[in-house]
Amino acid sequence: MDFAGKVVIVTGASSGIGAATAELFAKLHAKVVLVGRNESNLKATESACKAANEKAELLTVKADITMDAERIINETIAKFGKLDILVNNAGILAGGNILDIDVEQFDQILNTNLRAVFILTKLAAPHLVQSQGNIVNVSSLAGTRAFPNGSSYCVSKAGLDQFTKCIALDLASKNVRVNSVNPGLIVTDIHRRGGMSEEAYAKHLEHGKETHALGRVGKPIEVAEAITFLASAAASFITGAILPIDGGRHAMCPR
Repeated sequence: MDFAGKVVIVTGASSGIGAATAELFAKLHAKVVLVGRNESNLKATESACKAANEKAELLTVKADITMDAERIINETIAKFGKLDILVNNAGILAGGNILDIDVEQFDQILNTNLRAVFILTKLAAPHLVQSQGNIVNVSSLAGTRAFPNGSSYCVSKAGLDQFTKCIALDLASKNVRVNSVNPGLIVTDIHRRGGMSEEAYAKHLEHGKETHALGRVGKPIEVAEAITFLASAAASFITGAILPIDGGRHAMCPR
Protein backbone atom coordinates (compact mmCIF):
# COMPACT_ATOMS: atom_id res chain seq x y z
CA MET A 1 0.00 0.00 0.00
CA ASP A 2 1.10 3.52 -0.72
CA PHE A 3 -0.73 6.72 0.23
CA ALA A 4 1.55 9.19 -1.53
CA GLY A 5 -0.32 12.46 -2.06
CA LYS A 6 -3.18 11.44 0.25
CA VAL A 7 -4.17 13.61 3.22
CA VAL A 8 -5.31 11.73 6.32
CA ILE A 9 -6.82 13.02 9.55
CA VAL A 10 -6.33 10.71 12.55
CA THR A 11 -8.15 11.74 15.70
CA GLY A 12 -6.91 10.46 19.04
CA ALA A 13 -3.43 10.33 17.53
CA SER A 14 -1.72 10.99 20.84
CA SER A 15 -1.70 7.35 22.01
CA GLY A 16 -2.72 3.76 21.40
CA ILE A 17 -4.45 2.82 18.17
CA GLY A 18 -4.45 6.41 16.91
CA ALA A 19 -0.71 6.84 17.39
CA ALA A 20 0.03 3.51 15.68
CA THR A 21 -2.29 4.41 12.81
CA ALA A 22 -0.73 7.83 12.29
CA GLU A 23 2.76 6.33 12.29
CA LEU A 24 1.77 3.67 9.76
CA PHE A 25 0.14 6.19 7.42
CA ALA A 26 3.31 8.31 7.60
CA LYS A 27 5.40 5.25 6.81
CA LEU A 28 3.15 4.67 3.79
CA HIS A 29 3.85 8.22 2.55
CA ALA A 30 0.56 9.90 3.50
CA LYS A 31 0.32 13.49 4.67
CA VAL A 32 -0.96 13.03 8.21
CA VAL A 33 -2.94 15.36 10.46
CA LEU A 34 -2.36 14.36 14.08
CA VAL A 35 -5.28 15.35 16.32
CA GLY A 36 -5.29 14.95 20.08
CA ARG A 37 -5.63 16.70 23.44
CA ASN A 38 -2.28 15.78 24.99
CA GLU A 39 0.39 18.01 23.48
CA SER A 40 3.41 16.10 24.77
CA ASN A 41 1.99 12.80 23.54
CA LEU A 42 1.25 14.36 20.15
CA LYS A 43 4.88 15.41 19.92
CA ALA A 44 5.89 11.82 20.66
CA THR A 45 3.64 10.59 17.85
CA GLU A 46 5.08 13.23 15.54
CA SER A 47 8.59 11.98 16.35
CA ALA A 48 7.53 8.38 15.69
CA CYS A 49 6.07 9.42 12.32
CA LYS A 50 9.30 11.16 11.40
CA ALA A 51 11.28 8.11 12.46
CA ALA A 52 9.09 5.97 10.21
CA ASN A 53 9.49 8.39 7.30
CA GLU A 54 11.87 11.32 7.68
CA LYS A 55 10.16 13.07 4.74
CA ALA A 56 6.66 12.72 6.23
CA GLU A 57 4.48 15.82 5.91
CA LEU A 58 2.64 16.32 9.19
CA LEU A 59 0.24 18.75 10.79
CA THR A 60 -0.28 18.56 14.55
CA VAL A 61 -3.57 19.93 15.86
CA LYS A 62 -4.03 20.08 19.62
CA ALA A 63 -7.81 19.89 19.87
CA ASP A 64 -10.81 18.41 21.64
CA ILE A 65 -13.03 16.78 19.03
CA THR A 66 -16.16 17.60 21.04
CA MET A 67 -15.50 21.33 20.62
CA ASP A 68 -12.97 21.85 17.83
CA ALA A 69 -14.25 19.86 14.85
CA GLU A 70 -14.56 22.86 12.56
CA ARG A 71 -11.04 24.06 13.40
CA ILE A 72 -9.63 20.58 12.74
CA ILE A 73 -11.11 20.49 9.24
CA ASN A 74 -10.25 24.12 8.47
CA GLU A 75 -6.62 23.76 9.53
CA THR A 76 -6.28 20.60 7.45
CA ILE A 77 -7.60 22.29 4.31
CA ALA A 78 -5.53 25.41 4.95
CA LYS A 79 -2.36 23.31 5.22
CA PHE A 80 -2.88 20.66 2.55
CA GLY A 81 -5.71 21.96 0.37
CA LYS A 82 -7.75 18.77 0.51
CA LEU A 83 -8.78 15.75 2.57
CA ASP A 84 -8.75 12.14 1.39
CA ILE A 85 -9.23 10.01 4.51
CA LEU A 86 -10.86 10.63 7.88
CA VAL A 87 -10.04 8.20 10.70
CA ASN A 88 -12.45 8.78 13.59
CA ASN A 89 -10.47 7.09 16.32
CA ALA A 90 -10.70 9.32 19.41
CA GLY A 91 -12.84 7.84 22.14
CA ILE A 92 -13.26 7.49 25.88
CA LEU A 93 -14.31 4.68 28.21
CA ALA A 94 -16.03 4.59 31.59
CA GLY A 95 -17.84 1.82 33.41
CA GLY A 96 -20.48 1.36 36.04
CA ASN A 97 -23.82 -0.25 36.72
CA ILE A 98 -27.00 1.60 35.72
CA LEU A 99 -27.84 1.81 39.44
CA ASP A 100 -24.68 3.81 40.08
CA ILE A 101 -23.75 5.86 37.01
CA ASP A 102 -25.15 9.31 36.32
CA VAL A 103 -26.39 11.02 33.18
CA GLU A 104 -23.21 13.10 33.00
CA GLN A 105 -21.19 9.97 32.23
CA PHE A 106 -23.61 8.93 29.51
CA ASP A 107 -23.56 12.40 27.95
CA GLN A 108 -19.78 12.66 28.05
CA ILE A 109 -19.24 9.29 26.38
CA LEU A 110 -21.91 9.84 23.75
CA ASN A 111 -20.61 13.34 23.02
CA THR A 112 -17.08 12.06 22.43
CA ASN A 113 -17.67 8.66 20.86
CA LEU A 114 -20.67 9.49 18.67
CA ARG A 115 -21.76 13.14 18.49
CA ALA A 116 -18.25 14.40 17.71
CA VAL A 117 -17.91 11.76 14.98
CA PHE A 118 -21.17 12.98 13.44
CA ILE A 119 -19.91 16.57 13.38
CA LEU A 120 -16.47 15.71 11.99
CA THR A 121 -18.06 13.51 9.34
CA LYS A 122 -20.56 16.21 8.41
CA LEU A 123 -17.79 18.79 7.99
CA ALA A 124 -15.39 16.45 6.22
CA ALA A 125 -17.92 14.93 3.81
CA PRO A 126 -17.87 17.69 1.14
CA HIS A 127 -14.07 17.46 0.95
CA LEU A 128 -14.21 13.67 0.76
CA VAL A 129 -16.77 13.85 -2.04
CA GLN A 130 -14.40 16.12 -3.94
CA SER A 131 -11.42 13.81 -3.43
CA GLN A 132 -13.42 10.54 -3.77
CA GLY A 133 -12.03 9.68 -0.35
CA ASN A 134 -13.19 7.49 2.51
CA ILE A 135 -13.81 7.25 6.25
CA VAL A 136 -12.70 4.60 8.74
CA ASN A 137 -14.37 4.70 12.15
CA VAL A 138 -12.79 2.98 15.14
CA SER A 139 -15.60 1.27 17.00
CA SER A 140 -15.34 -1.72 19.33
CA LEU A 141 -16.42 -5.27 19.96
CA ALA A 142 -18.65 -3.54 22.52
CA GLY A 143 -20.70 -2.19 19.63
CA THR A 144 -21.81 -5.70 18.71
CA ARG A 145 -21.76 -7.47 22.09
CA ALA A 146 -23.29 -6.50 25.43
CA PHE A 147 -21.12 -6.28 28.54
CA PRO A 148 -22.19 -5.69 32.14
CA ASN A 149 -21.24 -2.37 33.73
CA GLY A 150 -20.51 -0.82 30.37
CA SER A 151 -23.82 0.48 29.07
CA SER A 152 -22.69 4.00 28.14
CA TYR A 153 -19.68 2.78 26.17
CA CYS A 154 -21.52 -0.11 24.52
CA VAL A 155 -24.38 2.14 23.43
CA SER A 156 -21.95 4.71 21.99
CA LYS A 157 -20.19 2.07 19.92
CA ALA A 158 -23.41 0.38 18.80
CA GLY A 159 -24.56 3.81 17.64
CA LEU A 160 -21.26 4.31 15.83
CA ASP A 161 -21.68 1.01 14.00
CA GLN A 162 -25.14 2.00 12.79
CA PHE A 163 -23.85 5.46 11.88
CA THR A 164 -21.10 3.82 9.81
CA LYS A 165 -23.60 1.77 7.84
CA CYS A 166 -26.05 4.63 7.34
CA ILE A 167 -23.40 7.10 6.17
CA ALA A 168 -21.93 4.45 3.89
CA LEU A 169 -25.29 4.37 2.13
CA ASP A 170 -25.63 8.17 2.16
CA LEU A 171 -22.26 8.63 0.46
CA ALA A 172 -22.11 5.55 -1.77
CA SER A 173 -23.50 7.40 -4.78
CA LYS A 174 -20.68 9.93 -4.35
CA ASN A 175 -18.10 7.11 -4.39
CA VAL A 176 -17.09 7.82 -0.79
CA ARG A 177 -16.63 4.65 1.25
CA VAL A 178 -17.31 4.40 5.01
CA ASN A 179 -16.20 1.45 7.10
CA SER A 180 -15.49 0.53 10.71
CA VAL A 181 -12.98 -1.55 12.60
CA ASN A 182 -14.20 -3.16 15.82
CA PRO A 183 -11.26 -4.10 18.05
CA GLY A 184 -11.43 -6.54 20.90
CA LEU A 185 -9.08 -6.08 23.84
CA ILE A 186 -6.08 -4.10 22.61
CA VAL A 187 -3.22 -3.04 24.88
CA THR A 188 -3.67 0.74 25.15
CA ASP A 189 -4.24 3.27 27.94
CA ILE A 190 -8.01 3.55 27.49
CA HIS A 191 -8.88 1.29 30.41
CA ARG A 192 -6.53 3.09 32.78
CA ARG A 193 -7.90 6.44 31.68
CA GLY A 194 -11.36 5.02 32.28
CA GLY A 195 -10.52 4.42 35.93
CA MET A 196 -9.29 0.81 35.97
CA SER A 197 -6.51 0.14 38.49
CA GLU A 198 -3.20 -1.42 37.44
CA GLU A 199 -4.08 -4.61 39.30
CA ALA A 200 -7.52 -4.86 37.69
CA TYR A 201 -6.08 -4.11 34.26
CA ALA A 202 -3.45 -6.83 34.62
CA LYS A 203 -6.20 -9.33 35.49
CA HIS A 204 -8.27 -8.04 32.56
CA LEU A 205 -5.41 -8.69 30.13
CA GLU A 206 -4.82 -12.15 31.57
CA HIS A 207 -8.51 -13.02 31.29
CA GLY A 208 -8.38 -11.81 27.68
CA LYS A 209 -6.22 -14.79 26.79
CA GLU A 210 -9.26 -16.98 27.52
CA THR A 211 -11.92 -14.82 25.87
CA HIS A 212 -10.11 -14.33 22.55
CA ALA A 213 -9.98 -17.42 20.35
CA LEU A 214 -6.35 -16.79 19.34
CA GLY A 215 -5.37 -17.01 23.00
CA ARG A 216 -4.01 -13.49 23.38
CA VAL A 217 -4.97 -9.83 23.35
CA GLY A 218 -4.18 -7.49 20.49
CA LYS A 219 -1.64 -4.80 19.67
CA PRO A 220 -2.39 -1.31 18.31
CA ILE A 221 -0.43 -1.98 15.11
CA GLU A 222 -2.77 -4.87 14.28
CA VAL A 223 -5.72 -2.47 14.28
CA ALA A 224 -3.71 0.17 12.40
CA GLU A 225 -2.95 -2.29 9.62
CA ALA A 226 -6.66 -3.03 9.21
CA ILE A 227 -7.46 0.70 9.13
CA THR A 228 -4.91 1.38 6.40
CA PHE A 229 -6.24 -1.57 4.41
CA LEU A 230 -9.81 -0.27 4.55
CA ALA A 231 -8.58 3.19 3.56
CA SER A 232 -6.59 1.85 0.60
CA ALA A 233 -7.44 1.13 -3.01
CA ALA A 234 -7.26 -2.57 -2.15
CA ALA A 235 -10.61 -2.11 -0.35
CA SER A 236 -12.24 -0.17 -3.19
CA PHE A 237 -15.32 -2.44 -3.23
CA ILE A 238 -15.83 -2.44 0.55
CA THR A 239 -18.23 -0.03 2.21
CA GLY A 240 -20.55 -0.27 5.20
CA ALA A 241 -18.38 -3.01 6.68
CA ILE A 242 -18.02 -3.63 10.41
CA LEU A 243 -14.72 -5.51 10.66
CA PRO A 244 -13.86 -7.33 13.91
CA ILE A 245 -10.18 -7.07 14.90
CA ASP A 246 -10.57 -9.18 18.00
CA GLY A 247 -8.75 -12.48 17.73
CA GLY A 248 -12.05 -14.27 17.12
CA ARG A 249 -13.74 -13.05 20.28
CA HIS A 250 -16.91 -12.03 18.42
CA ALA A 251 -17.38 -15.68 17.41
CA MET A 252 -17.02 -17.13 20.90
CA CYS A 253 -19.75 -17.87 23.42
CA PRO A 254 -19.86 -15.44 26.37
CA ARG A 255 -18.13 -16.68 29.51
